[in-house]
Amino acid sequence: MANITAALVKDLREKTGSGMMDCKQALTESNGDIEAAVDWLRKKGLSKAAKKSDRVAAEGLIGIATSGTTGVVVEVNSETDFVARNEEFQALVKTIALVAAEKGEADVETLKAQHYPGGEGNVADAISNAIATIGENMTLRRAALLKVSEGVVGHYLHNSVGEGLGKIGVLVALESTGDTSALAELGRKIAMHVAATNPVALDATGVDPAVVEREKNVLREKNAGKPAHVLEKIVESGLKTYFKEVTLVEQAYIHDNGKTVAQAVVEAAKTVGAPVALKGFVRYGLGEGIEKAEADFAAEVAAAVSGG
Repeated sequence: MANITAALVKDLREKTGSGMMDCKQALTESNGDIEAAVDWLRKKGLSKAAKKSDRVAAEGLIGIATSGTTGVVVEVNSETDFVARNEEFQALVKTIALVAAEKGEADVETLKAQHYPGGEGNVADAISNAIATIGENMTLRRAALLKVSEGVVGHYLHNSVGEGLGKIGVLVALESTGDTSALAELGRKIAMHVAATNPVALDATGVDPAVVEREKNVLREKNAGKPAHVLEKIVESGLKTYFKEVTLVEQAYIHDNGKTVAQAVVEAAKTVGAPVALKGFVRYGLGEGIEKAEADFAAEVAAAVSGG
């Protein structure tokens, strides 16, 4: 019997995109002959992943898993929205989020290497196996972790398709020694606010300096010709207005427009029973930033029917 080395398994995985255990079995069945192993995988329908890897995956689901002081959000993409309704795909996304929360891990490559529950392989293997089974390209695109020493990480999922799954996912970190159930409810409400308003940062200090400079330049150009001292006051005032629009703590709270989010957090201390600090947030919108190809769906269906 041929010696099936880890390097040989790795080569076959890269060539076919199949799962680690499938590659090992294929090499065992083929006595270490990598080309014969490729054919074995093809016959079993397990080498689909590599063929799909160049397709744009911009659909899919956002998955969230929280446990008291820790919360994780992940984005797993597929090619079509149909797959997002697939129970196997939904279970994959949910499990990846749970693994990330359990390990406290948000680095994508490290997360891919973590053991996948219920199988002998890792998260990357589980994704490859799902690609082979379902027949679409899939990617674990990104993940984020929020943690507080005391308090809760609240969350909200918009367009939810099941527990911990949706199209927009938000985590909100609240630090406090107060009542955790009241904190969780506050976190959910602020997370709903974030989902609706999509702030660029927690406060003014978190806004990208390049973005701030661009806003300044726009204000200066709009008011060109005014005296320097007047112009600087206009720019200063304009920036204050801008920060009120794009930073979470300064935005008008959607649940009570008469106060800012910061004021709502301060007032929540009465209900929570202790001071509350809003420490951070993460908002993932499915497919944001991915360049999607415009497809003629009717033409695709017609081609499929005609065998084209």
